[in-house]
Amino acid sequence: MDEDKPYTASWVPKTKVGELVRSGAIKSIEEIFANGKTIKEVEIVDTLLPNLEDKVLEIISVQRMTKNNRKQKFRVTVAVGDRSGHMGVGVGKDVEVKPAIEAAIRDAKRRVITVKLGCGSWECSCGTPHTLPLRERAKFGSSEIILKPAPRGVGIVAADTASHVLELAGVKDVWTFSRGRTRDVYNTALATYTALKKVSEMKNSEALKALVSQ
Repeated sequence: MDEDKPYTASWVPKTKVGELVRSGAIKSIEEIFANGKTIKEVEIVDTLLPNLEDKVLEIISVQRMTKNNRKQKFRVTVAVGDRSGHMGVGVGKDVEVKPAIEAAIRDAKRRVITVKLGCGSWECSCGTPHTLPLRERAKFGSSEIILKPAPRGVGIVAADTASHVLELAGVKDVWTFSRGRTRDVYNTALATYTALKKVSEMKNSEALKALVSQ
């Protein structure tokens, strides 16, 4: 194994994408997304995005009623990102906190997306990728969030949960508007993630122009 490759020698790929990454045929995560492939192995992300940071957003105790008694577990919500256009949000459950955190990090890495950055605010014409290219809205569960491009220097105008997700994605300036149960960390984090994913899935240039002009 080459010393400059971050994956471990013990990794035996179980998918075709994993084999291509392990052999060096795929050198960026964008190549995977461009071909419409999905990431099912955490090692793929560890190899292609070795600088991912992780942030625990919430740790709560959840219970499930069985025939005999209540089963208690910890549910952990985690965000990962490299602050340069790649991020993911994941959830993990376990009877102990540490395994739940590890499961959440693995889940977040499997959900990593490429975040499309730009300069979509009509108040700014710097042309640098510091905010979003367009306005987007997303809802998850009881939480709804609207992301609106902001001019350079505004910063991230958002509550803690959305702010952490946006920071890890590499967004430097943005206005956010929240509705519903805004204190629900789990739903707010996934609503923010969904909004960023919807922005990144926009490929039609005419649709982009129309949305930016609204």
